[in-house]
Amino acid sequence: MLAMILLRTLCRDIAKYNEKVNAEEAAEETGWKLVHADVFRKPDYSKLFVVCVGSGVQILLMSIVTLIFALMGLLSPARRGSLLQSMMLLFTFMGIFAGYTQARLYKVFNGDDWKSTTLMTAFLWPGVIFAVFFCLNLLIWGEKSSGAVPFTTMFALLVLWFGISVPLVFLGSYMGLQKAAIELPVRTNAVARHIPEQPWFVQPISTALVGGIMPFGAVFTELFFIMSSLWQHQFYYLFGFLALVLVILLVTCAEISIMLTYFQLTAENHRWWWRSFLGSGASAMYVFLYSMFYFTNRLTINKVVPTLLYFGYMGIVSVLFFLLTGSIGAIASFLFVRGIYGSIKVD
Repeated sequence: MLAMILLRTLCRDIAKYNEKVNAEEAAEETGWKLVHADVFRKPDYSKLFVVCVGSGVQILLMSIVTLIFALMGLLSPARRGSLLQSMMLLFTFMGIFAGYTQARLYKVFNGDDWKSTTLMTAFLWPGVIFAVFFCLNLLIWGEKSSGAVPFTTMFALLVLWFGISVPLVFLGSYMGLQKAAIELPVRTNAVARHIPEQPWFVQPISTALVGGIMPFGAVFTELFFIMSSLWQHQFYYLFGFLALVLVILLVTCAEISIMLTYFQLTAENHRWWWRSFLGSGASAMYVFLYSMFYFTNRLTINKVVPTLLYFGYMGIVSVLFFLLTGSIGAIASFLFVRGIYGSIKVD
């Protein structure tokens, strides 16, 4: 329904913009055509933006390949260790796609500091996740629990990270930089256009709250079973249904981000890059809120260390979900904006 409504509206807009109009009608023109000279302007914190999108693509491809292996019967749900090891290995090897994606997107912004951007892609989010994981593991060591990850395993993770993932990120970045820059349909002015006062429904907080609901709703049911498998020692066998939910999540994130970007451009606000990422990425906030609800209603954890472990690991899951959904929304919005501005006549 969203796609049909948006498609009909766009067709009407494009037909109207491509009509031959006189100077008086052109002067009264409103809508997203007015911001054509600013729509591809480099956003604030552009390095961080491309790093987030690249890391999100890495997580997405890891999830897809892991699901394919599980559907083929190569990964048994009864052996959670092998499933986790496979995910970590795939995440390591998908670093090449993270580097390639950030390099291609960084060229769109005419960035010249590609070395620091590649380093951020290789170390920022993997470093944050590893630091949280290491601190949580220290808590388990302090409790002298047998569930603590051995030092040799931690060292092996560092070897995978520095020995395989980092070189692959640099290789992917080099390959992306060798490619020709993505052609944009319109030129960017030297001076940014003034953004008029925005209605309430396109404010950042409003779009994040609304945009995050639909992707979370798409995974809500499956999230319950996954969390039951993680925290209540139940086996998870519904990989076919999980693959279907992932496809629905991809479509939902793309559509909601495109719709919010369209509303924003119609309101003559050209700063859509971060909004497209945060619109669908805000679903991670709902995932973490649901984990709090699950903790109070489904689990009986009273001690401090297990509580810290629960929220620490669910925080990692929420960050991964934020990067995954946000990157889908950002890439979909970029393709959408590039498509619609390539379909109109611009003086």
